[in-house]
Amino acid sequence: MSTSDAPTAQDEVADLLVELIRINTSNPTDPERPAAEWVAEKLDEVGIESQIIEAAPGRASTVARIAGKDSSRPPLLIHAHLDVVPADASEWSVDPFGGEVKDGYVWGRGAIDMKDMDAMVLSLVREWSRTGRQPDRDIVLAYVSDEEAGGRQGAHYLVDHHADLFADCTEAISEVGGYSISLNEQARVYTVQTAEKGINWLRLQAKNRPGHGSFVHPDNAVTQLAEAVSRVGSHEWPIVITDTVRALVEGLGQVLEKDLDPEKPDEWLPLLGGAARMIGATIRNTTNPTMLEAGYKHNVIPSTAEASIDCRFLPGQEESMLATIDELIGEHVTRETLVQDIAVETSFDGAMIDCMADALKAEDPTGVMLPYLMSGGTDAKSFSTLGMRCFGFSPLMLPPDLDFMALFHGIDERVPIDGLQFGVRVLDRLLMSC
Repeated sequence: MSTSDAPTAQDEVADLLVELIRINTSNPTDPERPAAEWVAEKLDEVGIESQIIEAAPGRASTVARIAGKDSSRPPLLIHAHLDVVPADASEWSVDPFGGEVKDGYVWGRGAIDMKDMDAMVLSLVREWSRTGRQPDRDIVLAYVSDEEAGGRQGAHYLVDHHADLFADCTEAISEVGGYSISLNEQARVYTVQTAEKGINWLRLQAKNRPGHGSFVHPDNAVTQLAEAVSRVGSHEWPIVITDTVRALVEGLGQVLEKDLDPEKPDEWLPLLGGAARMIGATIRNTTNPTMLEAGYKHNVIPSTAEASIDCRFLPGQEESMLATIDELIGEHVTRETLVQDIAVETSFDGAMIDCMADALKAEDPTGVMLPYLMSGGTDAKSFSTLGMRCFGFSPLMLPPDLDFMALFHGIDERVPIDGLQFGVRVLDRLLMSC
């Protein structure tokens, strides 16, 4: 095939995404190794060398380096995870691992979290290699495992054991940013993730005397735990406006020509439509009970009861959050941290931010780029420990009526094909100039 006959990145991005969705990488049941090998094969087809690194059998990541025009400049890291959360096929209108194309969308688990970014970057570097184009500086690609379980066998492992592959990178881009939010028929913003909440997954445990279910039993471990869980789950955490949220609200006010007070979220959150679900969780800490376990028979009072709490804390808020939790659970319940990871925040300025804004503006002259704080977590938590500024920038232009946030870990996950092609064009502009 001649270069002129070869598909462009926009031509093949949807096909690559379909292929990748069909490789089931549900974490923890299905390993990422087949997807990591698929990425390596697609890179090898166009002459890009890569290496596959396993943290454990089957838990594999693929890493490659693309030479830029100016190798003296610090490289940019693009990291994207290969794993997805499981999907119950009975809840979906399509096979979640079928990679179906219909109604102008690619459907399937991972379509927006985050195999879309996997495919956009892969299609782009394949086009570069076929045409001889080079980005402005070196690009390090990391297609990683285990992000959906905290990254211990993915990004954390790479940082702990292969930091040399990323040591000279000063900036990184990845998921959940650069997507459009239609504020009204005229105003559209693109939110870039410059911060994310920290994670503290807790196990609460109550222990007391077991006994017969027919007795009076005031020291019931289940009751003690349930009361503690209720207090933690229903606690109204105070509003804390970070620098990132303040900048977002100020930007919204300028776009809409409104005087918005960051300290009054009821005024500005409704303006964000479906995105308010995520951004509304970034003005306070959150502590959500997610699992309960106790007992083994209906008429036996157990000696132990346990609960899982998903805690997410704002930058600088972890210690105060845990102190409040200790007060809420009381003296009869203990807590144990199962998974902990840092909050991340960088400022909304600098050359990379300017390049992102320019790339978006070139493809959507009416769009305005704003920062936001994400309520979840990404592999930026790992790579930021190497001194990189990390941004969520996986650009997509979305239909105004698409409830994008509901698709993350939701049913009928899908991404518009023209949105993917838009993302490819924006990333191409960004990486050729940043």
